[in-house]
Amino acid sequence: MAQFIYTMNRVGKVVPPKRHILKNISLSFFPGAKIGVLGLNGAGKSTLLRIMAGLDTEIEGEARPQPGIKIGYLPQEPKLEPEQTVREAVEEAVGEVKRAMARLDEVYAAYADPDADFDKLAREQGELEAIIQAQGGHNLENQLERAADALRLPAWDAQIKHLSGGERRRVALCRLLLEKPDMLLLDEPTNHLDAESVAWLERFLHDYEGTVVAITHDRYFLDNVAGWILELDRGEGIPWEGNYSSWLEQKDARLAQEASAEAARRKSIEKELEWVRQNPKGRQAKSKARMARFEELNTNDYQKRNETNELFIPPGPRLGDKVVEVANLRKSYGDRVLIDDLSFAIPKGAIVGIIGPNGAGKSTLFRMMSGQEQPDSGSITLGDTVVLASVDQFRDSMDDKKTVFEEVADGQDILRIGSYEFPSRAYIGRFNFKGADQQKRVGELSGGERGRLHLAKLLQTGGNVLLLDEPTNDLDIETLRALENALLEFPGCAMVISHDRWFLDRIATHILDYQDEGKIEFFEGNFTEYEEWKKKTYGAEAIQPHRAKYKRIAK
Repeated sequence: MAQFIYTMNRVGKVVPPKRHILKNISLSFFPGAKIGVLGLNGAGKSTLLRIMAGLDTEIEGEARPQPGIKIGYLPQEPKLEPEQTVREAVEEAVGEVKRAMARLDEVYAAYADPDADFDKLAREQGELEAIIQAQGGHNLENQLERAADALRLPAWDAQIKHLSGGERRRVALCRLLLEKPDMLLLDEPTNHLDAESVAWLERFLHDYEGTVVAITHDRYFLDNVAGWILELDRGEGIPWEGNYSSWLEQKDARLAQEASAEAARRKSIEKELEWVRQNPKGRQAKSKARMARFEELNTNDYQKRNETNELFIPPGPRLGDKVVEVANLRKSYGDRVLIDDLSFAIPKGAIVGIIGPNGAGKSTLFRMMSGQEQPDSGSITLGDTVVLASVDQFRDSMDDKKTVFEEVADGQDILRIGSYEFPSRAYIGRFNFKGADQQKRVGELSGGERGRLHLAKLLQTGGNVLLLDEPTNDLDIETLRALENALLEFPGCAMVISHDRWFLDRIATHILDYQDEGKIEFFEGNFTEYEEWKKKTYGAEAIQPHRAKYKRIAK
């Protein structure tokens, strides 16, 4: 194979209103390289992948793959045929080998004809067997089942049109991985995967023979899979050979150097400005030269990083010793048992990470705690001082026509949150919407910006027990870090549904794990400690992903 599988030469992309989201990017990708793409929300990460996939051709410069290579692309919202079943959609990935196997059966049958051209049949048989052998066709059914289990796909006979957005993404990802392209372009592949499926995907991509370019905020994924980090920063593509941890070290040094250079630049501007203000008009020659220098400094093409360095979680009232006690809880839908005899107590100051497959009943627990749903039996008891604040995972309830300020403040200059009062603009600013950003329309925001706005809006209740449903979705790594710090500094308790293992390791004091048939494990410790305990207690198979098994109600 050629030295590079894909090359980009001085690639730029302009988006309205005449903003260079990407500029002058020249990169060459090695065959077999594993590249993690990082950048703030709105930095152009998805745009870069669309260009590489050949879907966005209105660009400056040149982007081209090596001739003859096969590129596979997973967008954030993949398109599937709604009338197909899950099996039909997934089997499109192995269409060539299935056709070869069907034709091979016909060739075998043709040998029974005494007038057949046996030499021709033998040649075709050899060609077909080579195709089947190369793609592991004799083990095809096992491949399909293993991939479906690992990504927790819905039942084979389920129709695409009846699936949730997350289930469709998992089907599309499964199909793409089975296609085995030379180059995988993955836009947030870990979204809608539980922690165990993410760990499986991590191992799969680590061993994958082709090139992988993945946009992801999963830091363990970036640490364990990526051999390169490509950072998009203010339009530029900055490659780094190494994983996330090594990138973080050099990034810290680079930002310190940049801050030092900016401080020197500001000092120069201040000196020139002082001279401009004090200079007598008589010294015209020197005056013109120094004025030119001042203009040069002041118009220098410098763009400040607009990263989220902090998030603010408003404190609620003081929390008493009794927080949440759950006793013998049971909940079912139809004939499916989601929660079977669950009991646990949350201590003061705890942060509980909630994990498990999609559809297992994690959000249902939150709805029962907030009184939106009732358990079939058992009880949930909240302490007398508890005030709940809920942030769900559905961000489409916001009005796209409103500005950021209108969506949060609703025209109020002062927000009353619990027993505190905050100037509205200052409160919104603490979610990194500064100045003119507060006048942006909600419909213009990126996924990560919508996530921050969603938090700002729903945390206004000023609770002392937070119920956070997938708060990390679509957030860039800087914002994730800020959310972690905000939760660690929050004086109350939090229950957080998340699949982000790094996030759970950093913040969780307890883990609530939804397992098969309504069984739920409550563990004191973070995610990695829980996985180690589970492996030691139940064996290595216990931490492997598989399709969820639901207990049925006895008739």
